[in-house]
Amino acid sequence: MAKLKTGRHTSALKAQRQSVKRNSRNKGLKKTIHLAAKKVLASKNAADLKKVSSALDKAAKKGVIHKKAAARKKSRLTKLVNKAAKK
Repeated sequence: MAKLKTGRHTSALKAQRQSVKRNSRNKGLKKTIHLAAKKVLASKNAADLKKVSSALDKAAKKGVIHKKAAARKKSRLTKLVNKAAKK
């Protein structure tokens, strides 16, 4: 660790390091969800939907997105896939 400057607590420095790590991890998960959802929108395939549902559940479990937001996204994608399957 670098030499501390006066007026900066070690706990604040550690919190900053942690927030940077969490931010990058959360961005990665959100990007994965976004790309998978785009794939479902393009293909309207049930197999792709299963992968997106799993990714959304994992993100909700880790607190990246709210659990109700995950449920809402899954519901909308499922409705879209079901509608395409009927045609």
